[in-house]
Amino acid sequence: MAVPIAVLDCDLLLYGRGHRTLDRFKLEDVTDEYLVSTYGFPRQFIYYLVDLLGASLSRPTQRSRAISPETQILAALGFYTSGSFQTRMGDAIGISQASMSRCVANVTEALVERASQFIHFPEDEAAVQSLKDDFYGLAGMPGVLGVVDCTHVAIKAPNAEDLSYVNRKGLHSLNCLMVCDARGVLLSAETHWPGSLPDCTVLQQAALTSQFETELHKDGWLLGDSSFSLRTWLMTPLHIPETPAEYRYNMAHSATHNVIERTFRTIRSRFRCLDGSKGTLQYSPEKSSHIILACCVLHNISLEHGLDVWSSPAAGHMEQAEEDYEQMESMDSEACRIRQELLLTHFS
Repeated sequence: MAVPIAVLDCDLLLYGRGHRTLDRFKLEDVTDEYLVSTYGFPRQFIYYLVDLLGASLSRPTQRSRAISPETQILAALGFYTSGSFQTRMGDAIGISQASMSRCVANVTEALVERASQFIHFPEDEAAVQSLKDDFYGLAGMPGVLGVVDCTHVAIKAPNAEDLSYVNRKGLHSLNCLMVCDARGVLLSAETHWPGSLPDCTVLQQAALTSQFETELHKDGWLLGDSSFSLRTWLMTPLHIPETPAEYRYNMAHSATHNVIERTFRTIRSRFRCLDGSKGTLQYSPEKSSHIILACCVLHNISLEHGLDVWSSPAAGHMEQAEEDYEQMESMDSEACRIRQELLLTHFS
């Protein structure tokens, strides 16, 4: 005789009906200080996320006690910003590990679905000019559309045979290619590249390269460090500056490019699940990539809401450069000509 199997509610089984869970948690009952210290963001920002993601997080469920969008968002923010493992965070807020995992997964996918809405290059002429003006105001470097660099985020080993995610330090990671503007707003984020790939290879294969080469951004360029090759749309520093103009160019380049290094530090500080101090992301490369991208989306949304990119304290554990790269020599004569013209026109 077949025995019917009941579908049990994990939270109800663990805590009972009287337990104070996030489903009974009311944002208006606590202070902004508490919300920022526990979930990383103030009340109005969380309300905005509920409005933004609510429809995606209210999908039909067979469970009699579905977790509300507000609860899912608070649980996910707690994980992103604390860096704690899901079991610990779930215990702290009164939901099971299984429910915590579903919350993080649901909110992550909802944010990833909206990545192109919040992470993109400006398109209208006025916005592009404003982008250049902001960069020029930093150190006098003209024509800059963004600064680009890579950063590694540690992940658990996918399996013993797959060495593609092992970086030069012998750690498993994702190599993430990002571009930001002068305020630290991300304009591009590719978070899925295996950690074994050097920065120059990531850029060569990236959608970013295809975008700039096919759309022909002839009115400006990105700035990249010496791990990348000089291109018509990507200005790199001179390996051995000799003239005063070349020294001035390199100094302006370095001061401007530093923006993305500060942005990386801020993202890791704000989203401690990425900084490695509490351990690696305990997910597959694909899911880890989505979590990183979701944090990038939240980073940009936070800037839209006036949460200053430079206001967060510096993270105590920070590892960005995973490789001791050699200067990449360019074989692109047109790119060399453009850089030389830039030197003569603006730095001589």
